[in-house]
Amino acid sequence: MDDHLLVAVTRIAAALERLAPPSPPPPDLDASDGFVWHPPPPPRNGGFLQPVGSIARVDIGLLLGVERQKAILLENTLRFTRGLAANNAMLWGARGMGKSSLVKAVHAAANARFPGTLALIEIHREDIATLPALLRILREKSRRCLVFCDDLSFEHEDADYKALKSVLDGGIEGRPPNVLFYATSNRRHLMPRDMIENERATAINASEATEEKVSLSDRFGLWLGFYNCDQDTFFAMIGGYARAYGLDVSEAQLHAEAVEWSVTRGARSGRVAWQYIQDLAGRLGVPVPP
Repeated sequence: MDDHLLVAVTRIAAALERLAPPSPPPPDLDASDGFVWHPPPPPRNGGFLQPVGSIARVDIGLLLGVERQKAILLENTLRFTRGLAANNAMLWGARGMGKSSLVKAVHAAANARFPGTLALIEIHREDIATLPALLRILREKSRRCLVFCDDLSFEHEDADYKALKSVLDGGIEGRPPNVLFYATSNRRHLMPRDMIENERATAINASEATEEKVSLSDRFGLWLGFYNCDQDTFFAMIGGYARAYGLDVSEAQLHAEAVEWSVTRGARSGRVAWQYIQDLAGRLGVPVPP
């Protein structure tokens, strides 16, 4: 190669190397109890875990109307925290009934019993295809990790569910022993009903056409259903929040305003109860968490 051409090629290569962003440092899982996964843009490898200074959550004692789900998920999480066998969990059902709040609350409860043992790592729905890359990073770590995806679901022509299936229990590497996966969804089978029914109606073998999609939720060892609450449970939620934050309001006023608030919202749920409490606390001049 001509010397001048070699020099030019060398300079171009050096310039491109300077323009490329540096590789992220290895994640320090002791830097925080919570992280958010940020995958790299394709086709690059890597990605990094951003520490979260303070995890937004509600105390587990304030989550009412879901006692059975709370007990099961807490026990499963504590077993995992102690290094025992535990199941991946799917929390599905009614909106606003505390599915994601419960995941964050049991993480806090587990770390309260075994300080610093468990890291909570959030992966966004749109990044599910990069879950294997995240697990390759976590596999090399000793700290136990709870990987959490909120509002997980899949739409037409969406093939990301295949990456999740292989990670849960079908891949050759398997799930790392220090990782557990929790997800929340409004759908029991993670797929829209019309998508499953369309596959069944047009396929040569209807059962085979839907088996791959429906079997995704089967790979979660725990299915915990959440349902709309009745009025007594709604009042219990309101009362629990009011006492916890010192809101000086009579029970009669609290119930009357809570009913009116739920009617205007068209629903009774933990989320609606918390929105009412924020409104009430604002009127009373009492600070509460956002």
